Amino acid sequence: MPVIKAKDLTDSVADALQYISYYHPLDYIQALAEAYGREEAPAARDAIAQILTNSRMSAEGHRPVCQDTGIVTVFVKWGQGCTLDSDLSLQAVIDEGVRRAYLDPSNPLRASIVSDPAFTRKNTRDNTPSVLHVEMVPGDTVEVTVAAKGGGSENKAKFKMLNPSDSLVDWVLETVPTMGAGWCPPGMLGIGIGGTAEKAMVMAKESLMAPIDMAQLKARGPANDIEALRIELHDRVNALGIGAQGLGGLTTVLDVKILDWPTHAASKPVAMIPNCAATRHAHVVLDGSGPAFLPAPDLAAWPAVEWAPDAQARRVDLDRLTPAEVESWKAGDRLLLSGRMLTGRDAAHKRIQDMLARGEPLPVSFDNRVIYYVGPVDPVGGEAVGPAGPTTATRMDKFTDTMLGLGLLAMIGKAERGEAAVAAIKAHRRAYLSAVGGAAYLVSRAIRSSRVLAFADLGMEAIYEFEVKDMPVTVAVTAQGDNVHASGPSAWRQPVFVSSRTG
Repeated sequence: MPVIKAKDLTDSVADALQYISYYHPLDYIQALAEAYGREEAPAARDAIAQILTNSRMSAEGHRPVCQDTGIVTVFVKWGQGCTLDSDLSLQAVIDEGVRRAYLDPSNPLRASIVSDPAFTRKNTRDNTPSVLHVEMVPGDTVEVTVAAKGGGSENKAKFKMLNPSDSLVDWVLETVPTMGAGWCPPGMLGIGIGGTAEKAMVMAKESLMAPIDMAQLKARGPANDIEALRIELHDRVNALGIGAQGLGGLTTVLDVKILDWPTHAASKPVAMIPNCAATRHAHVVLDGSGPAFLPAPDLAAWPAVEWAPDAQARRVDLDRLTPAEVESWKAGDRLLLSGRMLTGRDAAHKRIQDMLARGEPLPVSFDNRVIYYVGPVDPVGGEAVGPAGPTTATRMDKFTDTMLGLGLLAMIGKAERGEAAVAAIKAHRRAYLSAVGGAAYLVSRAIRSSRVLAFADLGMEAIYEFEVKDMPVTVAVTAQGDNVHASGPSAWRQPVFVSSRTG
């Protein structure tokens, strides 16, 4: 009877989490490289080039591919012939591996988990606890699948209790556009069908752990209804024209994964969870002989794609930026930003709003400044800042009118803005700029210095001042209210007919 030592399991989890923080799965890289080769939309092609370049830089530098190093989900299939040599619970043994991985001084990962989620939302500081799913199975090994899921994609999870005769295809095609681009496409869609509400959600998440094989599936043809459904959804979701980062293009999803389970005759629960450009998961097997460590991939497997600043991009001096220059920007313009910018996201915006309501003076002037929605990873070595990609901008929508009223010239984030935010941008004659989600390490190389200006107690959510050199962004919403996240997908959308399928 194999005995699994607690230390071996802890070490395996810690190693896997460090590994997936900087190594993309090769199947994802290969599929994304193929999408890059097919892409015709300039903005989407540029975004994919940034993601691929960022991926190789992270693999070489052993630094996170994304600043949001995720909430950890672990799937364990425990062989019934194995025993755990520990007085601790399985949750505690695995969480110790999470703790070690996220506090590793050579590559610290951002701690994003908060306890007391309904009220104080206090950061646990080590990214524990993980979300653990355990299944007892026949056998003498323990299979562990470790995943780290960013908030931008996790927040786009969808669930619907369909009627048995309702079309799943129609629901997916109606729902995907409502997810916006905060999940950082191109990625994957995981779908769970059947069981109960909670079973469908777990299946959707677990389906994302499978290798990308859509090209192989299409080459050989579907062997069953589920495979045929995967192909149909893949093609029809891509026909929506959403594209990389929601900018419009040919590829929104690289694959669609589906797991199903028998359900009640009156029910048809369906869950859908997207996986983002920071696709992070790994699979190891323990047999009692020691920890399971993953081998380093061959970096020659990465495509020869080297993103470089667009020669046609407009260079912007943030220290001399004027409202008139902001008003001259057009939707889709590529900009290279240099100079000083502020940072701030959810917690900082809420604190600013509360201070204004109490009539208190603000610690920072926002007049004629640009703010970047970011929560960076801590730096190591000589870095000014760790990986520092954008966070989802829609979470700041409710603060936009107030912040623009304080004199901001522009905001930088990822994905689209809501109607109210676009209206506020137009009313104030300001702009919203989009940076590429999934290119955090690449973006951090443009940051030359960093210092905290206010709210230091908020950690990564504090207000920083970054000095940047040639930071790439795209004009997403102009001072006139033109919105590339609306015009881009519209230009690349292909006819999609309502399905008669009930599948």
